[in-house]
Amino acid sequence: MQKANISLLTLSVIASVAALGSRFITTAGAYPVAGGLPLGVNTADATIGAPTAVDTLGTALVQAGAAIAIDAKIMVGTDGKAITHDNDGDKHAVGRALSAAAADGDVIEILLIPSAGLLVTAV
Repeated sequence: MQKANISLLTLSVIASVAALGSRFITTAGAYPVAGGLPLGVNTADATIGAPTAVDTLGTALVQAGAAIAIDAKIMVGTDGKAITHDNDGDKHAVGRALSAAAADGDVIEILLIPSAGLLVTAV
C-alpha cells in the first residue's frame, strides 16, 4: 500500500544536521529533544546547510521509533522519530497516529497537532 499525506502548510528551514526525511525537525534545522516541540516533519533527507521542506499542518509521514497503535497520541522520541506519548505533562503531544507502526523504522501517517509553542516558534 502506498503511503501518502496531506500537507496544508509546508515551510522550509536550513538543515543544521544531516537530517533524514520523515523525521521531526525544529526551526533550527535539527532534531528536537525527546518530548520537545518540532516545527514539523522533514519531507526528505537534507545535508547540512541545505534548505529542506517541513510539513507543519495537515498530515505527515513520519518514521516510528517503536510500535505505535492507530489513534495513539504522538510525541518526539530520539533522533526525531515518533513514539507513543507517555502522558508526562512536561512532554508535548505533536500528533495522532492515523496508521499503526509494528516496529522501529516503520513509516506511518500522523495528524499533526499544532500547539501554541509550535506556532510561536514558526513565526
